[in-house]
Amino acid sequence: MVKLLAVALLAVAVALVYTVVQLRQQARGVIAADPRPVVINDKLGADEQATIEVFRRTATSVVHITSIVARRDRMSLDVTEIPQGTGSGFVWDTAGHVVTNAHVIAGADRAQVTLDDGTTYAAKVVGQEVNKDLAVLKIDAPPSKLRAIAVGRSANLQVGQKVLAIGNPFGLDHSLTSGVISGVEREIKSTSGRTIFGVIQTDASINPGNSGGPLLDGGGNLIGINTAIYSPSGANAGIGFAVPVDTINAIVPELIGHGKVKRPGLGINIWPNKYNQRDLAGAVIRDVIPGGPAEAAGLVGFRTTGDGRLVLGDIIVGMAGQDIRDVNDLYKVLDNHRVGDSIDVVVRREQERRTVKITLIDVSGK
Repeated sequence: MVKLLAVALLAVAVALVYTVVQLRQQARGVIAADPRPVVINDKLGADEQATIEVFRRTATSVVHITSIVARRDRMSLDVTEIPQGTGSGFVWDTAGHVVTNAHVIAGADRAQVTLDDGTTYAAKVVGQEVNKDLAVLKIDAPPSKLRAIAVGRSANLQVGQKVLAIGNPFGLDHSLTSGVISGVEREIKSTSGRTIFGVIQTDASINPGNSGGPLLDGGGNLIGINTAIYSPSGANAGIGFAVPVDTINAIVPELIGHGKVKRPGLGINIWPNKYNQRDLAGAVIRDVIPGGPAEAAGLVGFRTTGDGRLVLGDIIVGMAGQDIRDVNDLYKVLDNHRVGDSIDVVVRREQERRTVKITLIDVSGK
């Protein structure tokens, strides 16, 4: 009887110790062995549902682009193809045209395009406009596999408007980020050094691999192509830039039809801003192309005298009713005109101003 009582007391003691230990563990935040109760949230907000629907509808138009370079071994002379980089793009039409950034395929010997379903096609470069960081590729895919992206407008965009970005950051397929338009009418430099005007600024996360992907409005319409980020480290810092769709819609048809963009010009070469050490207001004409409309209008560039002195010629201070303060102002006016347009050009030579009419010519090959 005594032994049974001792066993019973021991069992009670063990139970008490176990209970105390459990209570102390729970008090310290130790996770219990049993699964936690699950809370099911099957009531998505209207904004969430709209975003999900846009992604489902638009992701099929977004492609993954791999640029490839060929390297020849010096010893064996064998040629090896090496992936140079990756980026994004989007299907423009069911004929197989794909739009991306020019810098995504820069320096590549060829490119590959991977569609939403995982199929990969060799891509041919149809044309590119480096000054706007745009390129058009062509793949031979069945029209049934191609879903052209819906094209919107960028002229009426407003700061604070919701935007979505789809791309392949760091090689991760079809990643979606969202944000708002942080600014409009921004200016960034293309790889050619020319300024891209009217650029959209957004806080939607844009990282390496997103380049060339679409920037969409809340309805899933294309409003820009993700082009660059502002970051010392190369990672997203909350400032991304996209070339506006109105620019894309003007350039892509020309690239598809002609393989290049007819770039309007005056028939002159301009002295870059960084060399304008005198801080002269206007665009300084370096030289005039022989036989061009500027020469016919009597414009002249600067010259150097025998003793090394620089004698300025004409400086463009106005064009098409707009003041020209520097080279960027001149390019901005030209971007709003086409080859064949006649515009008034105001020039200053020494202290004299005069206005001449010049018909713009195609300078894309010059």
